Amino acid sequence: MSTSSVILVTLIAYKILLIAIGIWASRRTHTEDDFFLGGRSLGPVVAAISYSSSASSAWTLLGMSGVAYVMGVGSLWIVAGSVLGMLIAWYWIAPRLMAASRERGLVTLTDLLLGDLTGQVRRILLWSISLIIVISFSFYVAAQFQGTAATFSSSFGLSMPTSIITGAVIIMVYTLLGGFWAVSVTDTVQGLLMAATAVLLPLTALAAVGGWSGFIEGLGAVSSATQLSLSAGNIGLAGAGFVIGLLCIGIGTFGQPHLLVRFMALRDERALRQARALTLAWYLLVFLGMCFLGLVGHVLFPVTDDPERIFFVLTEELFSPILGAVLIAAVLSAIMSTADSQLLVAASALAHDLGLGRGSPARALLVSRLSIAGLVVLAVLIALFLPEAIFSRVLFAWIALGSAFGPLVFARLGACSIHPAAILASVILGFASAVALYLAPNTPGDIAERVLPFTIASLCLILGRKRENGS
Repeated sequence: MSTSSVILVTLIAYKILLIAIGIWASRRTHTEDDFFLGGRSLGPVVAAISYSSSASSAWTLLGMSGVAYVMGVGSLWIVAGSVLGMLIAWYWIAPRLMAASRERGLVTLTDLLLGDLTGQVRRILLWSISLIIVISFSFYVAAQFQGTAATFSSSFGLSMPTSIITGAVIIMVYTLLGGFWAVSVTDTVQGLLMAATAVLLPLTALAAVGGWSGFIEGLGAVSSATQLSLSAGNIGLAGAGFVIGLLCIGIGTFGQPHLLVRFMALRDERALRQARALTLAWYLLVFLGMCFLGLVGHVLFPVTDDPERIFFVLTEELFSPILGAVLIAAVLSAIMSTADSQLLVAASALAHDLGLGRGSPARALLVSRLSIAGLVVLAVLIALFLPEAIFSRVLFAWIALGSAFGPLVFARLGACSIHPAAILASVILGFASAVALYLAPNTPGDIAERVLPFTIASLCLILGRKRENGS
């Protein structure tokens, strides 16, 4: 069999497994609560691994290794920022959000953000939140479809449109079938495959370069002084700004609806404690593994036209077709584990939050599934007609959601009393400033884009906090 044939057979078997999980999950999905929260019975392994794989997406396997290839050792700060954000989310947000979701019967993050608001302000905020989720996730999912296209193109030489549509249909099928259970269980399978890849591929590349001594010598030979510096060659305030900017990638974690919903679905306190440890182990393994892969890839292949393809280049050079097929399936795992979660949350914004699925349980499920299909079509159109680098597009959506919702999540869970107008201003200005900085020249990815929108949204809440006398 040819290499492409082996890869194709492996991928078909893998997709059949995912769809089978979707069919199994559909038998456990009878109500809106089942579809969006899995009946609030998520165990530690599924919670931890599905959270981790959903947080990572294609940008970890392709984008992280590509950034490390170009940036050098300074990319370690991205790893540190991602891990720090995850720790704060699991240790501060998770226990409070899990308790609040049960006490108040919350189904989505929007339920938490709206709080006890009433009247016109509540309606405006509801529509604003839903619109932000749909817009951000449409671009986020489009990035996942682009990652799918890169994988199929690298393996089979398929065109971009064919690759994008093929991946989109697969993701849509099993998400439609089983809702939250299908998404969580398939994300767990995919997350375990990603972790195995993050160990196997870097270790094989390390052996190919001659072990640690060969890696260190080789990195010094092919890297510039900037690439060998933890501060990218910057000193003083510029160096501090570089480090803070990369660390602040982690603050986007606090406003991601598709991640926070895992906390709402956790089974109990014991599951929470166990899931924390598992999530930390996964993050360290995968993020450090992909960062190292980019560095060692630079040693083995000092020149490449597209750094985000270094994962594929190393896979083709270092592994047999069968094992290479498994690793390519891991890339698709990263893509699908994020896209399916985001589609589900975006559908919940339309069906549950906006009340389009109000009525019988059957109507709620139907509207939810139709919403997912519509969002898939929108994301496919964006991927086809507005192509962009995966890392850049993911970073935009990550920052936009984190800035719009993150500060308000802390305020709600911290029981802060905020004037309604300040809440509305926080959400709208957090999102709008993220969009403005993304579109401005020479700013994408810098410290201003990462920090300023979150800061603006936070200041709105701080200035709008009510005093004890209620004023």
